[in-house]
Amino acid sequence: MSDLELAYLSAWRMTEMVQSGEVSPVELIENALARIDEVNPALNAFCFVWDESARAEARAAADAVARGDAVGPLHGLPIAIKDTTPTAGCRTTLGSYTHEHWVPTEDAAIVKALRRAGAIIVGKTTTPEFAHASITDSPLWGPTRNPWDLSRTPGGSSGGSGAAVASGCVPLAEGSDMGGSVRIPAAWSGVVGLKPSLGRIPMNVLPGLFDNISHHGPLARCVDDARLFLASTQGSDDADILSIPGTLDLGAALDGDVRGMRLGLSIDLGCWDVDPAIGATVQNAADALGQAGATVVEVNPGFTASDDDLWVKLWGVFMAAYFGHFTDEFADRMDPNVLRLIEYGRSFSAVEYKRLEIDRTETWRRLRTAMSDVDVLLCPTMSTAPVPAERENQVRTPTLDDGLVRSPDMTAVFNLTSPCPAMSVPIGLHPDGTPIGLQIVGHRWDEPTVLRVGRAIELNVAPIGHPPI
Repeated sequence: MSDLELAYLSAWRMTEMVQSGEVSPVELIENALARIDEVNPALNAFCFVWDESARAEARAAADAVARGDAVGPLHGLPIAIKDTTPTAGCRTTLGSYTHEHWVPTEDAAIVKALRRAGAIIVGKTTTPEFAHASITDSPLWGPTRNPWDLSRTPGGSSGGSGAAVASGCVPLAEGSDMGGSVRIPAAWSGVVGLKPSLGRIPMNVLPGLFDNISHHGPLARCVDDARLFLASTQGSDDADILSIPGTLDLGAALDGDVRGMRLGLSIDLGCWDVDPAIGATVQNAADALGQAGATVVEVNPGFTASDDDLWVKLWGVFMAAYFGHFTDEFADRMDPNVLRLIEYGRSFSAVEYKRLEIDRTETWRRLRTAMSDVDVLLCPTMSTAPVPAERENQVRTPTLDDGLVRSPDMTAVFNLTSPCPAMSVPIGLHPDGTPIGLQIVGHRWDEPTVLRVGRAIELNVAPIGHPPI
């Protein structure tokens, strides 16, 4: 049986205890593996658990501490990797029969960085096929379930990572975010999720290196843990031509002081149909920041349903270009929603696709105007509570002729403005008992301010506790 007090410690506290000798990496890894054994049969958060290699690495990490060796910032820490991120010598399936037996020969850049920092990978987390959806239910691995309510999804596409952190299996997990795939499971699973600025963390997991909506980011127990992950993985790497030269100073714990800051608030971003309970919880969190010394003002980025549709068009072309060639052989074993996206992407001409950049430019200009005199933008991460876990139980909300967007996620529009970091932080529970996330969107390449406001939320809004599993 796992030690839940140890399981739910923050990553930064675990690293302090390892480096002081208060706890051994062996204890951390054994506890993580025990917790996975307890909850994974119900959650399906992990598709692979690396018991033997994790134990061997933990023994080596403990020996390094005993010798007094210099160690990395994540030394001995159990961590999980999303099953779309290549790991050398270990299967990486992308949640798809197309890659069921793929064994990469090289670690992705982010995996190398995490290993250099001393993290110990305990396994790979489940994802929908090709990380395409906001729920996690793949043809290969089946549905992943939310530790707050097993009938619901933890979100997607990094749903396994979100469920693993929320349930105490690991303090940190890697995710990827092309349209909210870190922030969605963070909000619906009740953890912190950060989409860093484009290129802040090198990304070389896609067939094309010039993609500009895709990011690696952490699913974390708290904002300081997200800071620790970012500090350990940031930096230029020629493996990713778009990675940013230079690094941020992220060595110190966050103080969360928002006195004198000016924060913009938009409950609906101009066009979303937001659950009233979620809107009220977001307003309460903003009010708490105001009481902590910030000035909170309402702003309207003026987004429309066309902005949400713009991302869907880009996503369809993305799926068709990168995965469309698998349909001839694997169509009968692929997610029907993936097939529809691929066909949608194939319907665009090259000229039509290029013209999407014009629409994307207008989206940025509206956001730039709305944020011109505020430090960050605050809004809900998700407009609804978590939806059912299984694909076949998804209920399609009819599109009404009122201009409102009824997609649950309010995240993908900020992948259109990809140099702007965005983070989801838990701020309360919905009346149905599931978590609610606040999204904090920053100016280009300004993660420190986003992290600072996120820490202020933790200091001024009551924590939601742990899920019942």
